[in-house]
Amino acid sequence: MPLRAILLAGVLGLGACGVQPSRLPPPPSDATYAWATFDATRMRDSGASGLAERTSGRPMGIDEPARVASSSKLIVALGVMRLVEQGRIDLDADVSQWLGYALRNPAHPDMPITIRMLLSHTSSLQDAGEAYVIPLGSTMQGAVADPKVFDAAHAPGTYFSYANLNFPVVASALEKATGQRFDRLIHGLVMEPLGLDACFNWTMCSDAKVARAVTLYRPNGSVALDDLAGGRPACPVFRRETDCDLDSYALGSNGALFSPQGGFRASVTDLAVIGQLLLNSGRHQDRQFLREESIETILRPVWTFDGSNGDTSDGFYCSYGLAAQRLPVGGSGCNDDLFGNGRQVTGHAGEAYNLKSGLWIDRQRNVGIAYLAPNNPEQPPPGRSAYFAIEEWLAAKIPD
Repeated sequence: MPLRAILLAGVLGLGACGVQPSRLPPPPSDATYAWATFDATRMRDSGASGLAERTSGRPMGIDEPARVASSSKLIVALGVMRLVEQGRIDLDADVSQWLGYALRNPAHPDMPITIRMLLSHTSSLQDAGEAYVIPLGSTMQGAVADPKVFDAAHAPGTYFSYANLNFPVVASALEKATGQRFDRLIHGLVMEPLGLDACFNWTMCSDAKVARAVTLYRPNGSVALDDLAGGRPACPVFRRETDCDLDSYALGSNGALFSPQGGFRASVTDLAVIGQLLLNSGRHQDRQFLREESIETILRPVWTFDGSNGDTSDGFYCSYGLAAQRLPVGGSGCNDDLFGNGRQVTGHAGEAYNLKSGLWIDRQRNVGIAYLAPNNPEQPPPGRSAYFAIEEWLAAKIPD
């Protein structure tokens, strides 16, 4: 997710503070969004507005799949914990043993980097622009050889700095550890057991799911991504002047190919199933998908802002587990009260290609919400928090 600037309050009548969720004005009539609330056993309520695809006029709905941006990271964490339970991955071992080369911050060469650090953004990696976009034919090893992708000022494990690059490194390690391509591996680990028709970069979704893809548009109306016209993309990975030859891809050489940091295609309904799994402490339809302690490992904060131990991205990130945000933290430097009134939630937000997403659970009340808001103005009005007003409006639909 790119860094969010906190826009000046007062736009469209929103005050700088003290605005309660129930008093937030509704989004514009032409806004596009879909949302669903749920508890541990059932869907509670849902709604949608706008168009999923403008050429055909197909409406947005809770079953229309979109690229959910950084909410994808939580899916990766579920797959990692399945492998941890199988004894194939160790969260606290040096990730270099799976990569096949030494991953080291040049300023701290004696400090190993672990999967726990990568999933919690405490690895000292940084995006340095879009270093996590590594095209077909290039390698992860080449990308991390650039000193600019490391924070020289902070040793691994000591400082939080949100970086998408962490997740392609994890994907590379998973491919080497299992001998499976990332998109196929996560499908078998997560989507198949949960009965989800969802996927990374469209490869493992059914034809029927692909046909319902949400096209992402820029504010000027041009297509940003996923204008599929009912079919699959010609090439599911990012490439430059090369053929889309995935048959010759060397497993583990480029975990960025299938966008583990943000390329999960899923609907609001799919996200709600993940939320129910979290509420049920790892159980899905009376079967144990993950042990309760594994769910706790994901959701328990690894890092919480203390005033100087991390970059909060203007108060947006203040507590983080393994690909899971916890909010609000509040206090100086934090502006993360998405739901208002200090309501405690865990989950993940996403923002990319002019889409906002969120999957959040309130474990105390045993309820949650999933939402997608694509194709709205590039700079929608600010809310009372570091989130945008449309996100606060959608979040306010969570049951009390």
